[in-house]
Amino acid sequence: MKRKPTVAIVGRPNVGKSTFVNRLVGSRHSIVDDLPGVTRDRIYFDVEWQNKPFTVIDTGGIIPGDEDDIMVSIFDQAKLACEEAEKIIFIVDGRDGLNPIDYDIANILRQSGKPIFLAVNKCDNPESLLMTSEFYALSLGDPIGISALHGSGGVGDLLEIVTEDFEVFETEEEDKRIRIAIVGRPNAGKSSIVNALLNTDRVIVSDVSGTTRDSIDSYVTYKDKEFIIVDTAGIRKKSKVDYGVEKFAVDRAIRSIRECDVALLVIDAKEGISDQDKKISSIITESGKGLIVAINKWDLIEDKKANTLNKFEKELNVDIPFLSFAPKIFISAVTKQRLSQIFEESEKVYEQCVKRVSTGLLNKVINEAYALNPPTSFKGKRLKIYYVTQAKTQPPTFVLFVNNEELLKDSYKRYLENKLREAFGFFGTPIRISVRERGEKK
Repeated sequence: MKRKPTVAIVGRPNVGKSTFVNRLVGSRHSIVDDLPGVTRDRIYFDVEWQNKPFTVIDTGGIIPGDEDDIMVSIFDQAKLACEEAEKIIFIVDGRDGLNPIDYDIANILRQSGKPIFLAVNKCDNPESLLMTSEFYALSLGDPIGISALHGSGGVGDLLEIVTEDFEVFETEEEDKRIRIAIVGRPNAGKSSIVNALLNTDRVIVSDVSGTTRDSIDSYVTYKDKEFIIVDTAGIRKKSKVDYGVEKFAVDRAIRSIRECDVALLVIDAKEGISDQDKKISSIITESGKGLIVAINKWDLIEDKKANTLNKFEKELNVDIPFLSFAPKIFISAVTKQRLSQIFEESEKVYEQCVKRVSTGLLNKVINEAYALNPPTSFKGKRLKIYYVTQAKTQPPTFVLFVNNEELLKDSYKRYLENKLREAFGFFGTPIRISVRERGEKK
């Protein structure tokens, strides 16, 4: 797969970087808020201008010299983005005018040796465009006035200049990479797992709850197969989530679940399973996604004998019996213990998610299950199953044609689901069974 050119978007807080990125992407992907430091990690988006695909990196607002731990991490992430990118768009605030911090950032960017394009944002009317002249003082070439919010001004001119030497790519084949969303409660070690998988500080790791705000895509190759790893914000109980940035972050994490192929539910080995973990697992199964339960921080468990692992897994099956179909792996982001199992299990689970079973074989298994354990009659009537077929995959969905829909009780539906799993596996994926009523003559 040919690598697309990369453009880093940098600037101080609140100049409209994420708004500009959202304008390029065409939807509200990056979190936009008036609170400084909302975008903390570097976040990648694939965009296109005039049939020229490229990748933009949204970065956190930087303040050189700020010694706050989070701000230092944001600054480091922005520097890494500039190192990765072929070109840099430096966004300043035309409404506020030239700021001393802009001078500091300009001096740092010049050291990168990369082409720098100066965009003066918030030029929402012709009069404000006149204010761009003061930014010549940064000595970064001609400033271009834009309005990221309205898409007016010189947004098109800016993109035309930035992409002038980018190639027009041929239409690519369907993306067959497995998309793995790393989800769980705050501080379960999700970002540490991502960094360990990538062998780099791809996302900011901190013991401050709620550090990861956006869902962040990373690309990693394991045994010649490429995967997309999505780090997400910790999902807390709804009652404890403040409205605003945190709510958007949680919503984004839930959306990442709905857009992934396989979700890795990270559980803290020291704390064990919680009601919130059960809630998150329900979101995953209701979304019809493949699921792997990863018990992280296994290095902190003193007794690491095999019987301890088996005992822990049995306790999990008691606490979350409805997830008995999901594989459980015991890992450590710190020691990298068994991290390779994430890729291996994801491949296996994805294969189960897209598995199709022939109609003839399906009917044979269901008929045998029915004969082995016929459903009890209800009001003098007994359920008859005429026919079964697989309607779709991801998740595997089966349609039963029956004489009376009301006669198929949930308990018997679970029995049929178990028989399907015994016969065909479907390990790691939820199963859907829908019912259609049909008259006997038909």
